[in-house]
Amino acid sequence: MSAYNLTNLPPVILASESKYKRAVLEKLHIAFSCCAPNIDESALENESPDKLVTRLAKEKALTIAKQHPHALIIAADQVASFNSHILGKPNNEENALKQLSLFSSNRVDFINGLALYDPRTQEVYQLCETFSVQFRSLSQQELLLYIRKEKPFDCAGSFKSEGLGILLFDALIGRDPNALVGLPLIGLRELFEQAQINLLECIH
Repeated sequence: MSAYNLTNLPPVILASESKYKRAVLEKLHIAFSCCAPNIDESALENESPDKLVTRLAKEKALTIAKQHPHALIIAADQVASFNSHILGKPNNEENALKQLSLFSSNRVDFINGLALYDPRTQEVYQLCETFSVQFRSLSQQELLLYIRKEKPFDCAGSFKSEGLGILLFDALIGRDPNALVGLPLIGLRELFEQAQINLLECIH
């Protein structure tokens, strides 16, 4: 039996105000609030994608822990990587078309850093998880149709896997599709277990 249960679980905070991450965490039916950490997310010189997301997830968790020292903090960071290069958000139609044109018949990796701060021990439990998508062969006309219908300008990689972006893929490669949205729930359950917390005992 875990030290925490429904009656004594401390406040849970998601270190993000992303509506996408919030929707994923709501699947677990645990009460939580959201708080943006507002840290510098720039990569260090020669920092690999996996080290970047692992570092930033921990920094986000610790930043919120300073403000809410008695809360369980869930933090995550994600980058999209193509041919070992980190992809940014397109911000406009022209850049989105350039990105998606490169992906046709190719694979894009989504690298997720995940962190859980436990206020009892002040320990941060962490993991890094990759989920990949294999794009089908796509024409310029198809890409423009997609971009104009979904307008994925605020999404790294220029697509929304939880929306019409699924129509661009041949395959999803990985153990947890929630990782595409930036919050792998299987991995999160593992971090809670490392902190000796059984989530099933904490659900209404």
